[in-house]
Amino acid sequence: MSAPITGPARTVLTVAVLASFVAFLDGTIVNVALPAISRDLGGGLVTQQWAVDAYLITLGALILLAGSVSDAFGRVLVIRLGLIGFGIASVAVGLAPDPTVLIAARALQGAAGAFLVPSSLALITSTFQGVAQARAIGIWTALTTASLLAGPLLGGVLIDLASWRWAFFINVIPIAVTLFLLPRMGVQDVRQPGARADWLGATLCALGLGATVVALIEQARLGWEHPLVWGTGIGGLILLVAFVRRQRHVASPMLPLELFRVRNFSTGNLATLLIYGALSLNMMVVAVYLQENAGLSATAAGLASLPSTAMVALLSSRAGALAGRWGARVFMTVGPLLMAAGCLLLLTVSEAFSYWWQVLPSMLVFGLGLALTVSPLTAAILGAIESVHAGVASAVNNAVARIAGLLTVASLALIVAEDLDLAGLHRVVVVCAVLLAGGGVVSWLGIRDPRRATVDAG
Repeated sequence: MSAPITGPARTVLTVAVLASFVAFLDGTIVNVALPAISRDLGGGLVTQQWAVDAYLITLGALILLAGSVSDAFGRVLVIRLGLIGFGIASVAVGLAPDPTVLIAARALQGAAGAFLVPSSLALITSTFQGVAQARAIGIWTALTTASLLAGPLLGGVLIDLASWRWAFFINVIPIAVTLFLLPRMGVQDVRQPGARADWLGATLCALGLGATVVALIEQARLGWEHPLVWGTGIGGLILLVAFVRRQRHVASPMLPLELFRVRNFSTGNLATLLIYGALSLNMMVVAVYLQENAGLSATAAGLASLPSTAMVALLSSRAGALAGRWGARVFMTVGPLLMAAGCLLLLTVSEAFSYWWQVLPSMLVFGLGLALTVSPLTAAILGAIESVHAGVASAVNNAVARIAGLLTVASLALIVAEDLDLAGLHRVVVVCAVLLAGGGVVSWLGIRDPRRATVDAG
């Protein structure tokens, strides 16, 4: 039995979890708030898409930059600035008088959140070693993943009892607690004199993603033939190609392309792209459909995801431990396939709606698959890279996960047209199931378990 984590190490783990928890929680708490935001501020499906994607654009683009910034200026300083920025942006979202201000504030939230996740995980990798490090990463993964699913429940309660605005004001509490604990970790910032931040690369990435998302979202309203749509689409792709080319030649790349020569790292990130793209789209669509079409309150819609949250909280750490013993390949294959089956169970949703028979089975199967997937996936990716590059590897994987959600949410109108009706829900869950099954197949074909490979070689 492993020894409990105590003393300063426990404080470090608490700070790492809380800082990441805030960023992940806000990425999903918005899902259940979307109908209320649309009713209050107007804008329909387009406002709902941008409320999600404005956050994911800056989060996905700048999370790559965060690793080098924390190396250059210190992890504790970067976390502190990220928390303060996130708190200010959260208040701005809560006070937003119209969709434009809300979307701009959400983009600022994403920018601040981008500097929380890699620095938090870097704190863990620099504080813990060996078995303790694997255990700490497992705890971090389980709790931060649970936040993805707990967000809709917390948001629903706040919306029904007060207002959707309180779903963002509430961020101030965990931020204040984390800022209080930061100086009590006993960790001193270590800055690398040679580390540099690639601000031009970050700009190319953010503008490229932003332009691509504009094209995907606005095509539903304007059509592909409109100059704004095809112009931003082509421009976005050109900027993203320029970003990748820059990463091949710049001295301190945000995206070290040589990491993708490592089989488990490249395969794991491809699986992440498919799995988290489906996860983000599925969570958003279910939260909105349950309120706008099935007639559930915000709290009830949030409670709908509770079974999946419980499965992740109860089983994720155990799955990570078993994957460490048996290898990640089986878990990364079976988990996404179970998630795909959970999505397909939502095809039973009909006009005669029943949560207990149509949604609950899906949530249980989906949650079991997610619990089997998240920790082994993280461990396989980080375990494939030398510990000195763990922060960069984590930043890349988190960026892939956020960009995956960004692109699938932006593509929602391509799947459902203008309205998220019953037929649209069914189309979405089929798309999500295909993506998840693809993630499982990619994992089975590409992931190699080092321990098993050693045994086979012998």
